[in-house]
Amino acid sequence: MTILVTGGAGFIGSNFVLDWFKTSDEPVVNLDALTYAGNLANLASLGRDARHIFVKGDIGDRALLEGLLAAHKPRAVIHFAAESHVDRSIHGPGAFMKTNIDGTFTLLEATRGHWSGLAADDKASFRFHHVSTDEVYGSLAPHAPAFTETHPYEPNSPYSASKAASDHLVRAWHHTYGLPVLTTNCSNNYGPFHFPEKLTPLMIVNALAGKPLPVYGDGQQIRDWLYVTDHCSGIRAVLAGGRLGETYNIGGWNEKANIDIVKTVCALLDELRPDPAGPYARLITYVTDRPGHDRRYAIDAHKIERELGWRPAETFETGIRKTVIWYLANADWVADVQSGAYRAWVDQQYG
Repeated sequence: MTILVTGGAGFIGSNFVLDWFKTSDEPVVNLDALTYAGNLANLASLGRDARHIFVKGDIGDRALLEGLLAAHKPRAVIHFAAESHVDRSIHGPGAFMKTNIDGTFTLLEATRGHWSGLAADDKASFRFHHVSTDEVYGSLAPHAPAFTETHPYEPNSPYSASKAASDHLVRAWHHTYGLPVLTTNCSNNYGPFHFPEKLTPLMIVNALAGKPLPVYGDGQQIRDWLYVTDHCSGIRAVLAGGRLGETYNIGGWNEKANIDIVKTVCALLDELRPDPAGPYARLITYVTDRPGHDRRYAIDAHKIERELGWRPAETFETGIRKTVIWYLANADWVADVQSGAYRAWVDQQYG
C-alpha cells in the first residue's frame, strides 16, 4: 500500500509526510516541483528512508502523473500542491491560476484515469483528498457565526478565488464521474518549516534580525490559528473515515487578531532570546493595508469532531511557543532559505 502526496516538500505537506511516518510504515510517493517554498531540507530527517520516494515534478505534467500512478498504484492521493500566498497572488495571479486551477484539473484527470482501471475492491477503497483553505468563504463580520461547510463561497483575492475554483473542480469530478473525493478547508497554519513570508515566521525572523515587524492596517484582522501537526492529524482522520464527497473544516478554535499574534511572538522572544536593545515590540511598524484584505476568518470545526472525533491537541499558547523555539533552534534552515543557498542546491541537483 502506498499514498501519493503532492506538494510534500512545502510547509504543510512536509509536516504531513513527517507526521505520517510517526504512525505508519506505509510508503509515500512525494511529488513536488520545488518552487521557492518547497524545500527538501524539511525532510532531511528521513535521510535514506526507503519509505519516502521523492520525485521532482509538476502536477501539470500529465505524463509524469500517469507514470507515477501506474508505477506505484497508490491507494490515495493527498493534494497539497498549491500557490498559497495572498500578497504574491495580488502581484502575480497567473501562477496561481496555473497551479491551483490547471494543475488540479490535470491531477484530477490523471487520477480519474488511474482509478477507472482499478479492480472493484481497490476502486471502492481509493481516495482523492483535496486540501483547501477557509479563505474560499470570504470575510466574516465581527460577530457573525464561524464558517461551516455549507457557508457560501465568496473569495476576495486571486489566491482564494483559485482555491475556490479547485474546490469546485474536485466536487464536480465526484458528482460527474464518481471519483471518490474528500475536501478539507483549514484555517491559518503555523509551526515548523514555514517559509518566512507568512505572518508568524516573518515576525520571528525579522525580530531576531532587528528589522521592522510590518503589520497591515490596524492589525485587527482576525484569523483562526491551527498548529500544523494538528492539521496533519485532522487530514489523517478525514482520509481514514470521512464520507465520500463531503467537506470537513479543520480549525484550531483560536481566533486571534494579527497584532495579538505579533505581540505574543515578541513576548516569547523577550523571554527566550532577549535583545539588549530592548523589547521586540519596539520594532512593530504599521504599514498600508493590502488590497481586498479580509477582515475576519473563523472556522466551525464541529462536523469533524462530531463525525470523526477529531479535535486539535495544541492550544495557541502551546503551539506558538513550540514554533518560536523551533525557529530559534533552526537558524541554519532560515539562513539557507533566505540566502538563496537552497535554490542554488536545487539548480545543481535537478538542473
